[in-house]
Amino acid sequence: MTRCCRRGKISGSPIQTTQFKNIRVGRTSCLIPSDANGPGATEARAAHYIDRALTGPLRGSRGAYAAGLAALDAYAQSIKGAAFVKLSAQDQDAVLTDLEKNVATGFVPNAATFFNLVRTHTIQGTFCDPYYGGNADFVGWDLIGYPGIRMVVTADEQRMTARPRPVRQSAYADATFTMKGGSHGHRP
Repeated sequence: MTRCCRRGKISGSPIQTTQFKNIRVGRTSCLIPSDANGPGATEARAAHYIDRALTGPLRGSRGAYAAGLAALDAYAQSIKGAAFVKLSAQDQDAVLTDLEKNVATGFVPNAATFFNLVRTHTIQGTFCDPYYGGNADFVGWDLIGYPGIRMVVTADEQRMTARPRPVRQSAYADATFTMKGGSHGHRP
C-alpha cells in the first residue's frame, strides 16, 4: 500500500454527496500517489474518470460503489472514530490496507472485492486514453514512458535506438480511430 498524499473535490458524480466525492478522490490518491516519480491519480483525474464511467460503461458498478463507499466510511468510523475523509493519511492507509487484506467488515460480498474494484478503476483512470476522462495532460502515459499513439514508426524506433517522440493526442482525435455510432457513454 502506498502513502496517501492529497484530498480534493470532483464534480459530476453519480453518487451525489460531497462526502462520497471526497472519499473517492482521497482513495484514488492513496492508491497511486504523487511522489518523486511523478504525478499520481489525483493529477491524472482518475476519480473524474471513475465518475464518468459510472454514468456510462461502468454503470453496472454504481451499486457496488454506493454500498462500498458507505461501508468504507462506516468501517473508518468504527475503527478510527471518524469519517474516512477526516482521517490522517496514515489512518486512511490503515483502513485501505484492511480492505486490501480483507479484514475490514461490513462489505458485500467482502472488503477485498471492493478494494480490487476501486484499484482497477483507479489504474484505468490514471493510464487510459484521455478521451475517457482520466490521464489528464497525459500524466499517466508520461509516468510509464508511453509515447502515445503511433501512426508511423521509424526504423530507429523499431530498432529501439531512439526514444520515440511523444504524441500527445487521444486516439479518438485521429480520424482513423474515430468511434462510429455515438459517444459510447462518454462526453468529450
